[in-house]
Amino acid sequence: MVRQGRWVLALAGAVLGVNGGEANFLAASAQAREVVAFHEGVMPGSIIVRTSERRLYLVNGDGTAIRYPVAVGKPGKQWSGATQIDGKYVEPAWSPPREVKRDNPRLPSVIAGGSPSNPMGVAAMTLAGGEYAIHGTNRPNSIGTYASYGCIRMYNQDITDLYERVSVGTQVYVTR
Repeated sequence: MVRQGRWVLALAGAVLGVNGGEANFLAASAQAREVVAFHEGVMPGSIIVRTSERRLYLVNGDGTAIRYPVAVGKPGKQWSGATQIDGKYVEPAWSPPREVKRDNPRLPSVIAGGSPSNPMGVAAMTLAGGEYAIHGTNRPNSIGTYASYGCIRMYNQDITDLYERVSVGTQVYVTR
């Protein structure tokens, strides 16, 4: 779950780990991973996550996209479909969803935003219709793997960059 103000949103995408990652969202350096040729036929500004590639693409609309490496759901935790970003949060607190807590009963009920043990990293963008988000990480070594309970996990500097480029309502497509 992400806790922001009075709102509580469930997220099923992170596994607890500790790494003294970046605690200050605004201080993170925003550098796009790489610009690549991209002809998918979706609206500019859309996000496409290709689970099998463990890559996220932000479509530029000029025949290119910004490609970011990501961690995706473990086998059995992957999903596909179309959704939208329905919330954006800087240093969100995290409450483990029921399934994560069942698998890791020693997890606390809430991990404060900004804590080095918070698996959301420096920012999270929640996805409509489920318990998933695109978020940073406190486990950068997981990027490029099948590591989450269904969320899309990014390097903190990459979620910072993407966060600045998209808004609530951005279309997201997840493919296998």
